[in-house]
Amino acid sequence: MDSKFTGKERWTFSGIEENFDSHVSKSVPLYDEFHELALSYADFLLKTDSVVLDLGCSTGTFANKLCERFDNLENLKVIGVDEVDEMVAHAQAINASDRRIEFAQQKIELMEFPGNTQLVTSFFTLQFLHPRHRQDTIQKIYDSLDWGGGFILAEKVRAPDARFQDWASQIYMDFKTRQGYSDDEINSKSRSLRGVMEPFSTEENKRMLARAGFVDVMTIGKWVCFEVFLAVK
Repeated sequence: MDSKFTGKERWTFSGIEENFDSHVSKSVPLYDEFHELALSYADFLLKTDSVVLDLGCSTGTFANKLCERFDNLENLKVIGVDEVDEMVAHAQAINASDRRIEFAQQKIELMEFPGNTQLVTSFFTLQFLHPRHRQDTIQKIYDSLDWGGGFILAEKVRAPDARFQDWASQIYMDFKTRQGYSDDEINSKSRSLRGVMEPFSTEENKRMLARAGFVDVMTIGKWVCFEVFLAVK
């Protein structure tokens, strides 16, 4: 799939909606397991009349899993947000039969957040926001949550120093090679992400969460340079 990139064009999520789920599962270690982990923590966060906001919902896979898991929860509402028109249209089409889920096409940094949410999720999405928008976005997430509500943030993270970053990058390249990507595909994808994806370190993400007001924060899952944080208001 990545072979279409020569490295001269920037990465975009447009036009890959049909194959997105297989692509991301191949590219992000433990992606499906991270979803299952988030669902397990949702057991402690969701209740009757719960509102869930899934930022960067892509094809709506997590929203669908959430509704399946909490099939008997009364008045559950899941709102999926994505800025890519094709993703939203695809998500709406494959989830049309479930009235608990709604999707909106919107840039996350520009959206108005609903109040009284019990859970906000963001799977490898904020890393694609320009750094100048991230703190404000996390602040809006914090403000939207009910007291005791949770924010599950999954991000690619940078290591704390150059040596560990070099090791992590090489281990991740080995993973992608085992997934069947060629060296040219790996290098082309990396070049296409320049100026598009800007990961922060673990500590930088935690500092943003703290500045927004989150006091209770922990890592609930990690594979080398991919980390899942749980922050509770």
